[in-house]
Amino acid sequence: MNEPTTYGRPAGHTTAAVEVHHPTPLTPVQHAARLMPMQPGTIPSVTSIVLPDGRVVTGYTLEPAKPEPVVAKPAVSRAAVNVALGGVGFLAVCGGLVLLTTFIAALAALVHQLIILAAVIFGGWVAVQVFSASGRGGGTTVNIRKAVIKRNKFYG
Repeated sequence: MNEPTTYGRPAGHTTAAVEVHHPTPLTPVQHAARLMPMQPGTIPSVTSIVLPDGRVVTGYTLEPAKPEPVVAKPAVSRAAVNVALGGVGFLAVCGGLVLLTTFIAALAALVHQLIILAAVIFGGWVAVQVFSASGRGGGTTVNIRKAVIKRNKFYG
């Protein structure tokens, strides 16, 4: 049970012979009409690798993947631009609110002044009506005679 193992196999185990096949290119069939080739012009080469335990792995060689070109990053990140734009918008709103409150206060002061002006004009009109009534011929005339009061009795 406790036999030494090599790569997961018992020490006395022998590996079966591995037969390696190399692909042979197919000869193109000659047709009357010319066909468009769909495969690449060359057949990729086959590579065999012998592992340390004696196994042989065969496969096509692959071209290394070419990474996409690195896109230059902008000098300022997009998040920083968004934060700055949000700050500018906030300042614009605050300025607008300050102007709005100033406008409302000015409008209230104007209404107050108009009420005072109306009271002064109306009061002046009433005063003119009262004081000019005795000067004109119209109005009520009251004749006051000499009245005599004797012993708390009125004789008029």
